[in-house]
Amino acid sequence: MADTAKKRRLARTIVEWAESLAFSCALLVLIFVFLFRAVTVSGSSMQPTLMSGDKIIVRSIGYTPERGDVVVIDGYISYGEPLVKRIIALGGDVVDIDLDTAAVCVNGEPLNEPYLGSMISSPGDVEFPLTVPEGTVFVLGDNRRVSLDSRSSEIGFIDCRDILGEVVFRIFPFHSIGGIQ
Repeated sequence: MADTAKKRRLARTIVEWAESLAFSCALLVLIFVFLFRAVTVSGSSMQPTLMSGDKIIVRSIGYTPERGDVVVIDGYISYGEPLVKRIIALGGDVVDIDLDTAAVCVNGEPLNEPYLGSMISSPGDVEFPLTVPEGTVFVLGDNRRVSLDSRSSEIGFIDCRDILGEVVFRIFPFHSIGGIQ
């Protein structure tokens, strides 16, 4: 009889541990599906801010696009991976790029961009100045010489619904762990 009671207690303990483990796993899945996502950066278009292979955390729920945010953009299946770019202008803003000074101006004001990896050497195939349509954003990579971004009609304006969220934290490589500017 004592053996039967011990077996029942052991079975109950195992079931309790299994339930706790299942609940924890479900909670983690919900957090990473609805609140945060992990994404791997591919390519050099965001250097020096982000390097190819960096693992980043993206905050998605309740996010509203703002100028200067580094975001992950979905909906570009032909690239095979999400795009990581910086929002330069919002709907209604006027963007102009001056190749002589390499300045990007939004609503007539030159941007202060200390994060740049390289200056613009080509305006792409769109004509400037241009007005960003409502419900979209204009994005550029920080490494402007190699970035395929809103300067190209291949990418163009990004519908705000295609933004997965804002990059908030780098988790890998370990020597670079921290927030993103």
